[in-house]
Amino acid sequence: MTNATITTSVPARLDRLPWSRWHWTVVIGLGTVWILDGLEVTVVGNIAGRLSEKGSGLSITSGQVTGLAAALYVAGACVGALFFGRLTDLFGRKKLFMITLAVYLAATAMTAFSFSTWWFFTFRFLTGFGIGGEYAAINSAIDELIPATYRGRVDLIINGSFWLGAIGGSLLSILMLDTNIFPADLGWRVTFGFGVLLGLAILLVRRHVPESPRWLFIHGRGEEAEVLVASIEQRIEMEKGEVLPPPTRQITIHQRKSIGFGTIARTVFSKYRRRAILGLALFIGQAFLYNAITFGFGAILTTFYDVSTSHTGYFFAVIAVGNFLGPLFLGRLFDTVGRRIMISSTYLLSGVLLFGTAALFGGGHLSANTLTACWAVVLFFASAGASSAYLTVSEVFPMETRAMAIAFFYALGTAAGGISGPLLFASLTANGVVGDTVLAFQIGAALMCVAGLVAAFLAVPAEGRSLEDIAAPLSAASKSSPPGPPDPPTPEAGAVTAEA
Repeated sequence: MTNATITTSVPARLDRLPWSRWHWTVVIGLGTVWILDGLEVTVVGNIAGRLSEKGSGLSITSGQVTGLAAALYVAGACVGALFFGRLTDLFGRKKLFMITLAVYLAATAMTAFSFSTWWFFTFRFLTGFGIGGEYAAINSAIDELIPATYRGRVDLIINGSFWLGAIGGSLLSILMLDTNIFPADLGWRVTFGFGVLLGLAILLVRRHVPESPRWLFIHGRGEEAEVLVASIEQRIEMEKGEVLPPPTRQITIHQRKSIGFGTIARTVFSKYRRRAILGLALFIGQAFLYNAITFGFGAILTTFYDVSTSHTGYFFAVIAVGNFLGPLFLGRLFDTVGRRIMISSTYLLSGVLLFGTAALFGGGHLSANTLTACWAVVLFFASAGASSAYLTVSEVFPMETRAMAIAFFYALGTAAGGISGPLLFASLTANGVVGDTVLAFQIGAALMCVAGLVAAFLAVPAEGRSLEDIAAPLSAASKSSPPGPPDPPTPEAGAVTAEA
């Protein structure tokens, strides 16, 4: 363990960078993994009917696919987030985001070769295990590499890219489930194979994404961090044709190889307990809503509207478009209007609209098309809110706890909402009783509204601020200090300091 004390301007140097081609490399190399997750979840939801049909090659029911298999996938993601999250904080972002992608690729490939239900269930769990690890490693790396001015919108759009994968999965399932093109026992296997090919392409780009300089200087590799940031600055100066302004702030830290798990727990749940409550509320609300809907929407269409299993992908593609457009159009407002207003309003608005959709559905006023339209509107707002949950927990806790905090809130929130959501949704919709499905809608709406109210009181105004200003590193010897006149105090900064 190193005990050296260093003063560095690395965070300020990263935050003052203009947007560049190098940042696009980070976004493509790291952010595109959400496309894989969207592809995975959507494909399974859309092929549920086909897998349950005779000749699919598996003896499995639609309810097992949308219920048990979905819950196992989410459970794997929760376990993987915790397991890899701890390793990400210990051994660095880059090592882990290469390993977790490899785990995903191997498990997805083996899913395609499923010959029995236990094999299918096992590798759905392991696929989730890899994806869960990705959430911890990727979100922490992205926030530590993206300038503060752009962090909110970039994080939201990257998390929202899940729905590009959902669109691809929906359209792909239409093609793969066409028995005029592929036999019933082959099409769904080829679909998983496409996920492997996309993952391999992402792996090639990801090799060029560096380790987080913030992680390096805290873990005794300060010189390496300085050299890395200097090389990034040089590339951007050549691209822009101008010299970057000097950094205005420095931070002094005691370098250390690792932080004990007890210290992490005390920091998150004692020092930042209000933020911990916020993170749990946001994750539970969005996890229940999204895991229930993504795994169960196809079953609703086939059960209540007699939509063919080979055509559910068209409907899902529509709501996926609405989901992606939400973060795309609203993301910038999280950096300008502010976190508190936007997080609370997107959660509350989506919850209220979902209550309205439940009422229309219960009254028999919706067709397959109009139900899909209602969901697209609801999820336009819910998607931006859900993406902000990942943004929130990745920026409001100290550097040394970041990956583990992401992992914990993702795992606990997803376990509470993401495992129970598909199971409850499947049980309430499988019997074809309208009232039970309305209840499922109302539960999701209520959880989103509760999370929105929590955010209205507890959300941290982190827009445009350095990560070290939002939550000082545990290794910090002093607060970040500018070499010249200090930054003027703001109510937001004062609120954070008071809580910390």
